[in-house]
Amino acid sequence: MTLHDHARAMGIELTDDQIALFRRFQEELLDWNQRMNLTSITDPAEIETKHFLDSLSCLLALPHMDGRPIAAWLATSPKAVDIGAGAGLPGLALKIAWPGLRLTLLEATGKKCRFMQHVVDTLHLREVTVVQARAEDFGQHAGRLAFDLALARAVSRLPVLLEYGLPLLKPGGWFVIQKGRDPQEELASAQAALQTLGGRLHVVAPIVVPGLDAERALLVIAKAAKTPATYPRRAGIPERQPILS
Repeated sequence: MTLHDHARAMGIELTDDQIALFRRFQEELLDWNQRMNLTSITDPAEIETKHFLDSLSCLLALPHMDGRPIAAWLATSPKAVDIGAGAGLPGLALKIAWPGLRLTLLEATGKKCRFMQHVVDTLHLREVTVVQARAEDFGQHAGRLAFDLALARAVSRLPVLLEYGLPLLKPGGWFVIQKGRDPQEELASAQAALQTLGGRLHVVAPIVVPGLDAERALLVIAKAAKTPATYPRRAGIPERQPILS
């Protein structure tokens, strides 16, 4: 089956032009990966499954937020931030599928930022901003209360991710976190962080990504209350001293 077929099986319709953009994204990823370590996945079929389809699975969280179908969401233009965007996943994959998304790619590593900017320029993607910064610094300055939607793959433990993401969200915003296994243990450890940072667990959505046998779940966190001005703390502190009590 093709990327188009697999996406359709997830309830996501991709046009021929969007498929072409994914193909070019893949070409650039493989080309740049020969010079810098962007991904350990180099088989084109695995890139489609483990990078592109896994990224697009974030869209499956949208109907859980307000009952609207994915297609209705794709006609909107929220401000979104991909935290720890790396090589642009899930953010750039979502931007291809969701052209109206006003996207910020937040990444601390310069070479990864250069790659993402190259892809943005090469694919002629509009309303995409690449920001090289730590999430803690961004959340205390330019990014604070700036976004409707935050996204993160499993880049850190949940209490740490919450401190990175919740300060960036406007009241009423949403944080979608990709997890690759049953997240109940992590959720138990994150209760203090949720309460402290103004978050509320909205739903845990088990999902199926075509071609992946591993368990997948999306955590959908609502920005339910104001984040205290003292958060996020200085760079490095959330990782070393997560909010656990």
